[in-house]
Amino acid sequence: MSETTIEIHEEEIEEQTGNTMVAAARKVLLASIGAVSLAQEEIESFVNHLVERGEVAERDGRRLLNDIMEKRKNQVKEVESDLEGRIEEILSRLNVPTKADIEALGNKIMALTRKVDALRKESKEA
Repeated sequence: MSETTIEIHEEEIEEQTGNTMVAAARKVLLASIGAVSLAQEEIESFVNHLVERGEVAERDGRRLLNDIMEKRKNQVKEVESDLEGRIEEILSRLNVPTKADIEALGNKIMALTRKVDALRKESKEA
């Protein structure tokens, strides 16, 4: 019975705090993805234009695109890592319990429930 109660409370907490945080994070992520995609298209267009005009050899253009894309991937990874860190920091400042905190409390409640049940059983036997 106590497990069900814990799960319900965990879902309520996620619904209350998570919806606005998730929505905001999702908007930021989608905007970032859009910006990266747009930048990638512009870079490809620019390099293709240089190749067409003969200012850059096609092979060099492809290598340049690959180098730029690799740098972009690394930058995206850094941004994701930074964003995760900032979200964790914000949640910590807001005192929003983590999943681990909730699980630890659930385990403590389960242990206490077992002790109470054992004490009740002892008092009935006495």
